[in-house]
Amino acid sequence: MMKNISKVLGCSVLSMLAANVALAQMTPEELARLGKDLTPNGAEMAGNAAGTIPAWTGGLTEPPAGWKPEMGYVDPFKDEKPLFVITAKNMGEHAKQLSPGLKAMLEKYPEFNVPVYKTHRTFAHPKNIYDETRTKAATARVDGLAIEGYEVPGTPFPVPKNGVEAMYNHTTKYFGGYKACRDWLPVRGNGSFYRVGFCEDMIQGQNMTPRQPGNVFSFFGAYDAPATLVGTIYLVHDPLDFTKSARQAWIYNAGQRRVRRAPDLAYDNIEDGTEGMRTTDDYWGFQGAMDRYDWKLVGKKEMYIPYNAYKLLDPTLKYADMVGKGGLKPELMRYELHRVWEVEATLKAGASHVLSKRTFYLDEDSHTIALADGYDSRGNLWRVYNYPLVQAYDAGVMFQTSFTASDLSNGNFMVTAMTNERPQPAYRWNSTGKASDFTADAIRRRGVR
Repeated sequence: MMKNISKVLGCSVLSMLAANVALAQMTPEELARLGKDLTPNGAEMAGNAAGTIPAWTGGLTEPPAGWKPEMGYVDPFKDEKPLFVITAKNMGEHAKQLSPGLKAMLEKYPEFNVPVYKTHRTFAHPKNIYDETRTKAATARVDGLAIEGYEVPGTPFPVPKNGVEAMYNHTTKYFGGYKACRDWLPVRGNGSFYRVGFCEDMIQGQNMTPRQPGNVFSFFGAYDAPATLVGTIYLVHDPLDFTKSARQAWIYNAGQRRVRRAPDLAYDNIEDGTEGMRTTDDYWGFQGAMDRYDWKLVGKKEMYIPYNAYKLLDPTLKYADMVGKGGLKPELMRYELHRVWEVEATLKAGASHVLSKRTFYLDEDSHTIALADGYDSRGNLWRVYNYPLVQAYDAGVMFQTSFTASDLSNGNFMVTAMTNERPQPAYRWNSTGKASDFTADAIRRRGVR
């Protein structure tokens, strides 16, 4: 396994020493490895030497027998039991595979544990997206924080050579488009919480008519609970490259009945209904401009990450039965051993953010953030982020569900993207949009309906 990792990471050390130098796109020889010893998305095709990570064989592309969308995402591994459970008492035996955040949760909460299951490499994209990846990876390159020679869809850097490339893989990850109504819960240390409902249309650039060059997605979001927030609507256009253009954002306030620009919808600003437990840029793990941090690709490693978390989507569960101490109840979680890319973000001198350092762990197969740790201004571990991954087997999309931000200082946490108490199917994938429906005039029309 070490030989394989060395081969994949051969350029990483040099790239970290020269992070601001323009890097060439993948060579023909590197591209030829996609679909051979590397998956079409750039991960190692083979399993590990110990046999605890299997080979990738195409992922999960078919739903369970008899499945219907109105059933929600049925767990294809519902009969499996944990191989073992990591607790505060035995975590030393597994220290190398645990993030600092998970170790801190084990130490702080007696009820917290990490149930480890058999690893299933379920990630899969449609073939046309793999083809896009091969095409785009031949031209994509970074210069500092800028990205050149790339438009969505497709993974721009299947084998990232620095932290910026790895993060672009995450921020441009394929999902096409979706419509969903989901909930988030701000949970106090004493277990009390309330529900915030949020319905969103999220359309990636290739699913927009007409195509908007340089745009990675367009987003409409509206609160439908609690009553104090109903009628508040957000509209966001995110550029592919924040060095060339800024996020465009608007907000409609039902009380004022007017649309205004929302330049504060970025970085560490706080959104309504989050009680300060989530920053704007930690939605989906990370999104937005990267200019306030220096980015370092630490390397690739094997870690326990939340994966195939279908239990968290069970529509028979009630939110009150899912909330635990510091996070969701451990018996609802599923962790598996996977290879991850570790990326470290350190706040630049003179830059402002509540998190002075952030460490991200990106699933090697999907390039999606599965875990993250956030440090305060004194360098102490402060927030622990869990982003459980699920493969939408009917859509060729891997997405994050019921993700949590846990505050180690006071026991509060925030859980986002819950769908258990929503009508099923909660997600409508392969959604498309018209550019004319994602304008300031359109948000005004929606607001007065």
